[in-house]
Amino acid sequence: QVRLVESGGGLVQAGGSLRLSCAASGLTFSSYSMAWFRRAGKEREFVAVITRNGRFDYVDSVKGRFTISRDNAQNTVYLQMNSLKPEDTAVYYCAADATVLAKRTATYNYWGQGTQVTVSN
Repeated sequence: QVRLVESGGGLVQAGGSLRLSCAASGLTFSSYSMAWFRRAGKEREFVAVITRNGRFDYVDSVKGRFTISRDNAQNTVYLQMNSLKPEDTAVYYCAADATVLAKRTATYNYWGQGTQVTVSN
């Protein structure tokens, strides 16, 4: 049974930082691409992805502020979020799939339950 558990969300002032973590179990973590999505409204939006080989990509709105990384020994993927803005407020989800650099929610088979990030003015 695959399980993804996010942590690290919270309330932060604009300009501040947070680091999200996603601990994975029940899958061969090193073989999967891991991604972060967020939902502020009805739909989930792609944020960042890192492949099993360490390639990565980001949505334009977070480039230069967010960094995705992974620790295969700990079966964990991280999202370091700096210079946070109120528009980053959302529920952040991690996801896993074997597809390389996928950005579509429909591609991902495994999802965490989400962690709330709130950025105040």
